[in-house]
Amino acid sequence: MSIFLLVLFFILMFIGIPIATSLGISVVASVIIFTDVPISIVIQSMYSSMNSFIMVAVPLFILAGIIMDEGGVAEKIFDFAKSLVGWMTGGLGHVNVLASLIFAGMAGSSVADIASTGRITINAMTKNKYPLEYAAALTLITSMLATIVPPSILMVVAASTAGVSIGAALVGGLVPGLIIALIFMGYNHYYSKKHNFGVHQKFEWKVLGREFIRAFPALLAPVILLAGILSGIFTPTEAAAIAVLYTLFVALFVYKGLSFKKLPNIFFRTANLTGTILFIAVTAKAASWVFEYDGLPTKVATFISGISDNKIVIMLLLFVFLIIVGMFMDATAAIFILVPILMPTIHSVGIDPVFFVIYLVVLLSVGLVTPPIGVCLYATSNITGMKIETLSKATLPWLVVTFAALLLFIFVPQLITVPISWFDL
Repeated sequence: MSIFLLVLFFILMFIGIPIATSLGISVVASVIIFTDVPISIVIQSMYSSMNSFIMVAVPLFILAGIIMDEGGVAEKIFDFAKSLVGWMTGGLGHVNVLASLIFAGMAGSSVADIASTGRITINAMTKNKYPLEYAAALTLITSMLATIVPPSILMVVAASTAGVSIGAALVGGLVPGLIIALIFMGYNHYYSKKHNFGVHQKFEWKVLGREFIRAFPALLAPVILLAGILSGIFTPTEAAAIAVLYTLFVALFVYKGLSFKKLPNIFFRTANLTGTILFIAVTAKAASWVFEYDGLPTKVATFISGISDNKIVIMLLLFVFLIIVGMFMDATAAIFILVPILMPTIHSVGIDPVFFVIYLVVLLSVGLVTPPIGVCLYATSNITGMKIETLSKATLPWLVVTFAALLLFIFVPQLITVPISWFDL
């Protein structure tokens, strides 16, 4: 029954039917053909998946990200990052990485990062003698950071689906995000020095101080969120509500890049994107019910455990599997479908479930920047006018660097698990 569901789902998806609709049709067909269970049971399962306080964080973080995107924050972040690291070799490349990292701490959306800071950094880099292919590829790969560092929307979804602490997963994403960003900066320094990219500029304390003051309200947003979650003052869901209120205040009254007239459109965009994500969620919940009814999670756990009981071997197998899945399936749908199937395996071989959730999100974020369905890949192509093939080829060296970082986390999981253990989350 599970195989029938998955095969039908992929067939429907690849002929152009929306993901949620494809999954819903596949679930209904599987239940009708293979069981005598009333379809109302499946409907109840779908409803219960949305009757969750935790899932309220998803639309709230989406709303906060759109407000920051529309509120003129990107330029302030770029100018601050430029004053801080723009003087280094490959300076604007470092600015690209740092700006994405800072914006990620507020927006939680990779596409929003490209649409806002991406436009600014690509234009600045090409004006300063960086090749368009290099600037676009760097902008594309750094957009991954918004999916990894808090307040990552995908991390909230994955942790909720896996039944692990959302606070621990959000905080746990910070360290791999920082490590990957540093690795990107290291490679950018090496490549820029080798090819003599960019125009060097002087470091000025006066400029840094001025830009820091201008960007301070924006920089304070991720600090407030992390401090509140780590201290236990508010839950991740409450943090999402606070993020909305704070970003709205900053965008309206501090930077004044947002007007009250724009709010209805922002609310509409939020509802539209939230509806897409949650529609996938409810149909994926029904699919999970089918998998559990069919015993698929137990069968998968038994199969994988039969290959090896070594944690590293299992994680390497999942590394390859999840990279491939991320290339061909929407990350949100992949989380809702795969997490219930894989968690029994994770528990059986003794892998930390919070570590796995974080690693799963990091791996699936690669699919955002790779063909054939990488949404960030298409977004970057759209704003630069580059062909998908050309942009994909230019991104290959960065993907190699990214894979090296991901393998590092497999062999040294303490980089993720130890910082989480410092907090009572």
